[in-house]
Amino acid sequence: MCLAVPGKIIEIYDTAGMRMGKVDFGGVFREACLETVPEANIGTYVIVHAGFALSVLSESEAMETLEAFRELGDIEADLSS
Repeated sequence: MCLAVPGKIIEIYDTAGMRMGKVDFGGVFREACLETVPEANIGTYVIVHAGFALSVLSESEAMETLEAFRELGDIEADLSS
């Protein structure tokens, strides 16, 4: 299964004519293509899958999603104990 993960754009730049960004996933930084979210700016939260930003999220939506991922991790850890 593949998951799309929310992250916060911390830098925007062009690479070979493509709008790209550096995205912070809770301290892990990755490059993502921002072509599909032209409204996104620095500080915007986006859902990223396979290196492509798919949509823009509000900060509260991003935090809710990240909390759900943390809870799933806790449940998985409890089940494997």
